Amino acid sequence: MHNVEYKAELRDLEMARAACRAVGAAFIATLEQTDTYFRVPSGRLKRRECVGEPTEWIFYDRSNESRPRLSSFTIYSDSQARERFGVNPLPELVQVRKVRELYLLDNVRIHLDEVEGLGRFFELEAMVSPGFPVPRCHAAVDRLRASFGQVLGEALSVSYADLIILERESADQPVD
Repeated sequence: MHNVEYKAELRDLEMARAACRAVGAAFIATLEQTDTYFRVPSGRLKRRECVGEPTEWIFYDRSNESRPRLSSFTIYSDSQARERFGVNPLPELVQVRKVRELYLLDNVRIHLDEVEGLGRFFELEAMVSPGFPVPRCHAAVDRLRASFGQVLGEALSVSYADLIILERESADQPVD
């Protein structure tokens, strides 16, 4: 499966909620998620645990760019993940805890995220399908970026896991 993703800092949560209403996005749920990332030879693998939902394993690969980018991903159940990645525990990389407000507009998931230790973020995921090919997904993401422009900060090129790792590394650096 594929989607077109975009992620940025979120400056104003209330204004972002108002922008969701203004563009006609439907509020779906507030989700408490814990993503545990594992060391794998290529791509990224995370186990997503969400209160009230079955555990998912998400393997994905995408470039680290701050502009909207194509991501390819596969979602596995616990049993499928054991078949694919083995029964022995994988080396854990980092854990990301967040509260996510999920909105939906056509094929685009809008995420308003509060990430523990990092702050607030905005994310778009436009699902690619026969009815929504990649160029149409890019166009939808671009339109929504414009609609939310005033509440967005810097665009992000990396995952929340990468940001947490960078925070840890900078905290470990001696101060001159």
